[in-house]
Order: sequence, then C-alpha cells, then structure tokens
Amino acid sequence: MTRRILGIEVRRSVAPWVSGLLLLIALGMLHLSGAPWTKGPIAWTEQLAATSHWTRFMLVFLWPLAIGAGALQGRRDHRSGMTELLSSTPRPALHRVAGTGLALALLLVLTYLALLVFGGVQALAHSGYLGLAWLPNALVGVLGLVAGAWFGLGIGRAFPARLVPPLLSLASLVAMIALSIEGNGIPNQVALLSPALQSMKNVFLTVSTAATAGQAVWLAGLAVTGVLLMTASTLRTRLVAFLPMALGVALALAVLPSTAADTYVVDPVAAEQVCRGAVCTSRMHEARLADLKGPADEALRMLSKLPDAPTAVREFTGEVPIFGGRPRAADAVTVDFDEWRPAKPTGAELTRFLVAGAGVAPCYNLNTAGPVVDREHAARMVTAAYFTGELKPLAGSKVLSAAAMPDAEKAWATLRALPEPEQLARVEAARHIGLTCEGEQLEALTR
Repeated sequence: MTRRILGIEVRRSVAPWVSGLLLLIALGMLHLSGAPWTKGPIAWTEQLAATSHWTRFMLVFLWPLAIGAGALQGRRDHRSGMTELLSSTPRPALHRVAGTGLALALLLVLTYLALLVFGGVQALAHSGYLGLAWLPNALVGVLGLVAGAWFGLGIGRAFPARLVPPLLSLASLVAMIALSIEGNGIPNQVALLSPALQSMKNVFLTVSTAATAGQAVWLAGLAVTGVLLMTASTLRTRLVAFLPMALGVALALAVLPSTAADTYVVDPVAAEQVCRGAVCTSRMHEARLADLKGPADEALRMLSKLPDAPTAVREFTGEVPIFGGRPRAADAVTVDFDEWRPAKPTGAELTRFLVAGAGVAPCYNLNTAGPVVDREHAARMVTAAYFTGELKPLAGSKVLSAAAMPDAEKAWATLRALPEPEQLARVEAARHIGLTCEGEQLEALTR
C-alpha cells in the first residue's frame, strides 16, 4: 500500500472526525473540576503512572465510540451500493479494506498518544518519576482502542444494517460501565475483559503482568476477528471469524488474576526507599527528599526524648483504608505526602506536622469525620505543642484544627501545668494509644 492511498483513506474516512471527537471528550473529562483524576498525588498530570492509568480509565467512554465509528465506516461500501461491483474485481478483499483499517488505526493511535503526551509532559514538569511500569499499561490501551475500531469495522462490513453502529456502540457502553463498577459481583477475570481500568487508588500501584498479558491476548484476538470479518463474504466465513476472539477470551480467562489484589500491585521500583541518613522517600518522590530532610531530622531530634523514640522518617507507599488510618510503626515516623498536599508545609511547620501524635500516624484519614476524629486531632495538636512549645493548627487541616482547637487548648493548659516527667509520661501514653488505635489519646493527656 502506498502512502498516497493511505492519505486518501485518512481524508475520506471517519477517522479524522472520530479521532478529534475522542480527543475532545477525553480532555474535557480529564479536566472536570472535582473528579478523582484531578486531585492529590493520583491526579493524571502528577506522575506518568497516573497519566497512563487514567487514560486507560477513559476507555470506558472512548472504546464504545471507537467501535461505533468503525461500524459506521464499515457500512461505506453498502451505503454507496458498490458491494457487488467491488466483490467482482480480482483484487483481494484484504487489500480493499487494508487502507481504511490502517487509516482508522493510525489516527486512533495518534489520539491516544496525544493524551499520554499531554498528561506526561505536565507530569515530568512536576518532577514526576520517569519509570517504565506505565508503558505496558499504555500499550494495552492503544491495542484496545485499535482492536475495538477494527472489530466495529468488521461488524459494519459483515452486517451493514443501518442500526448496527448505534446499537453496537450502546451495547459496548453498557458493558463497559457494568464491568467497570467496583463490587458489581462479576468475577474479576470477566471484569478484566474490559480494556478500561478501574479508578486509581494509589499512585504506586500498577497493573500486574498477568492482568496485562491476559488483556493483551484477548484484545489481539478481537483485532484478528475484526480483520477476518472485514474480508468475510459468506455466512460461514463470518462465523469462523469469531473463533480468534473466542480463543482469546478463553486464554485470557485462564491467565487473568482472580482478585483485585493480584490485579493492581505495588511497583517495587517506584516504591523503593531512597534515603539520606535516617530520612527516606520513595524513588517516585525522590525529588521531595531535599525539602523533607531538614524538618525530618529536626523532628527526630525532638522525638528523641521519648523512651521508645522513632529513629527514622519513611514515606508510606501502601494503600490507606477508605475509613481508617494508614498502618503505624513504632520505629519510624511515616509520611504520606497527600495528607499535607493542600498546604505544602516547609521548615518548622513541616516539623510540627511530623511530631504530631508523638510521631505516630493518625487513626483516621481524610474520609472520616466526627467527634472522635476531632478529639484525636486535638490530642495530635497538643502532642505537637509539647515538642515545639506552641499550640498551633496542623498543616493541611485548617477546618479540622478549628473544630478541635477548644479541646486542644484545655488539654494543653492541663498538660503544661504538670511537672516535665509527668508531661513526658502522658505524651508517651498517648503515643502508645496511637500505635494501636485502642483508647483515646486526649484522655491520656488529661487524665
């Protein structure tokens, strides 16, 4: 096939229109205010891993459109009334459809790459981590988009009824939404047949090798089925064309993980701890280590008066429960950059945040609220005040600190009136409660 023929097919097909539409829809949704892909460390422009993941997530909406556009393009010969004329020529059927299929695939690939570049450039500009775990994820997304379009193209040529494109697109959208809903009761292997990914929970998570391989196998089978349908001329050959897709599904179901925990796994390279002395961050956030080093060393110096003082500051790279605090450790102060992201504290303000709770992570997270949370936050402000000598709100929690301040002021006045050994004992008691999340830290400070 010459470049001239491919250029003609690009201009006369629906490829430019559908590619532009997909790009506008994806960018519009990715910039929706308040959407999960616009906030925190999992924002789609923060890290290449997030860019790749959220672009795959957008296939929930883009894939049905690509399939429908392919089916619409597949009806071209039937609409023009040239089916019998073209079939009577000696030119092989594959040659007749190759230009259209390649033109559609080329522009869809460029659309997907444009989304990756748009988000990826911003991620790198934000000192994003340049790893390679995102690449297989992106390649499967490209394969999925092309396979869907080719399948639609084949269906449109084999079954050129006028209602086929909209019905095929609608059925695909319904299936994608159903498979993408978490806790839908559908087996995990079946849900993974969707080329789209579920919402991102943790920037350190990546799609496992088994999940990537299984999805690639069945999508490749779908693409082959699309090509065979494009060239099929009899009912028998059309039915045979579905065999690669069926084989791909069978192989994929045998390979795909059965649980979500085996589907999304921690990227060990991105989560690897990079340390300067006793202060460590993940490799993904290594650029933040220089700003963390000074305040973290000062926090460890302040905490050293505790009988069982932590000896290191480490970034937490696991997944935080929806309604609970992250795991706590007695030997280290754990850091979650998402906790103070809105405030971006530095210097003494960051040190205050690190010594809050006597160096122990809270038993709540950003999704929990109520009187119990207010009282624990008050205790965290008081313990921070014990080490810094001044009661102040904690960074990144202005609203929570305001609600907890009355209790904190009373507890701080009570604690300051005690002898130093008794103050230390009560702070240590509050720390032990924080490590187990059994009991009330504010009560330990004011008993």
